[in-house]
Amino acid sequence: MAIIEEVIDDIVVEIINMERATLKEADKLKNSINEKIDGGYRKVIIDLSSVDFIDSTFLGVIVNTLKKVAALNGDLKLVGFKSSVRSMFELTRLFRVFESYGDLQDAIKSFAKK
Repeated sequence: MAIIEEVIDDIVVEIINMERATLKEADKLKNSINEKIDGGYRKVIIDLSSVDFIDSTFLGVIVNTLKKVAALNGDLKLVGFKSSVRSMFELTRLFRVFESYGDLQDAIKSFAKK
């Protein structure tokens, strides 16, 4: 599978290691993240550095994950937008909702600041 999951301290990192993030992969991401949240994790980072295209279903999984962790006093942060993916977030105005970072280390450090 092209989604790589890592746990760094108390942060779940989902690395989306594919060019196209679509319906086919959305369920896998949702199940993986929900398992971690149900296991007590409240901090999530999704790394989109390799993604050139993201469809609405995959985007919906990201939005629903943010809602779920926020309801549990957690947070979700995004890493690494290529211009085409950034355009999708701007078009849907979701860039206002998510904290995004240029690299994984900055996203990890941002959790320590809260």
